[in-house]
Amino acid sequence: MARLCEGRVAIVTGAGRGIGREHALSLARHGARVVVNDLGADVDGTGGDASPAQGVVEEIIAMGGEAVVNGDDVSDFDGAGRLIAQAIDTFGDLHAVVNNAGILRDRMIVNMTEAEWDAVVKVHLKGTFAPMRHAVGYWRERSKAGDPVSGRIINTSSVSGIYGNPGQTNYGAAKAGIAALTVIAALEMARYDVTVNAVAPVALTRMTENLGPAPETEEEREMRSPKWIAPIATWLASEESAGVTGRVFEASGQFLAVAEGWVRGPTVDPVEDPEALGPIVETLLAGARRNSGMDGVPGGPPQPRVD
Repeated sequence: MARLCEGRVAIVTGAGRGIGREHALSLARHGARVVVNDLGADVDGTGGDASPAQGVVEEIIAMGGEAVVNGDDVSDFDGAGRLIAQAIDTFGDLHAVVNNAGILRDRMIVNMTEAEWDAVVKVHLKGTFAPMRHAVGYWRERSKAGDPVSGRIINTSSVSGIYGNPGQTNYGAAKAGIAALTVIAALEMARYDVTVNAVAPVALTRMTENLGPAPETEEEREMRSPKWIAPIATWLASEESAGVTGRVFEASGQFLAVAEGWVRGPTVDPVEDPEALGPIVETLLAGARRNSGMDGVPGGPPQPRVD
């Protein structure tokens, strides 16, 4: 029986540890040849170490799979181009890109520096756009040449972005931007047989271990394992997912869900006089659902920060 991603070529960014590592291993177990991208930086994006990515490649090879290391910075446009080219040059094609690389520099907005904002937005948002741009360019040219295309982009959003979490304006804004990028790119790329989806994970990793209470039991630790995120990403990278695009999936050890985007609530006829708006807005708000909390429930309480 063929494995889910048999013969497919996949790139995973930020794949040296945590969720990215689980993505790479899962894809390899299901038959994909994998480019393991990681700078090996610290959580705040500083430093670098190639050994985590190399370790993942060695794990894949030990299980009988094929994988190579890539150390390019995906937030650098040319670096992202080299990453895409390496996959194609090494394995002869490209089928899936899992954009997972990220950093944290959490701070309340009144204390946040320009550098903290720029660094997080660059790694998350530009670091998602740049590999996407090079990958979809490759697939578009394949499609225009009459070659079959089965392209998959799997981005990484966050409940911190789609629902909002205090102390993470830079991270949340980038992750909300990734959700919007996903939806719009899905509309643009459908004509080329390329799907674009996102996953908003909840898991215990280097990036989240200091953002909430530590798990007290082995059962809690198991539920927060990053291994629960990889199945949906692996399925989205497969040919089976061809009919699914433009969606954001929440994934954790507690549930798998589809996040519903912004919807239009109560409406009234246009109002010309701003002085008349007070009672009108009050009526609109009374009939509208409140924004969801970090639990995804409209009007729900905020929860500890998660990835």
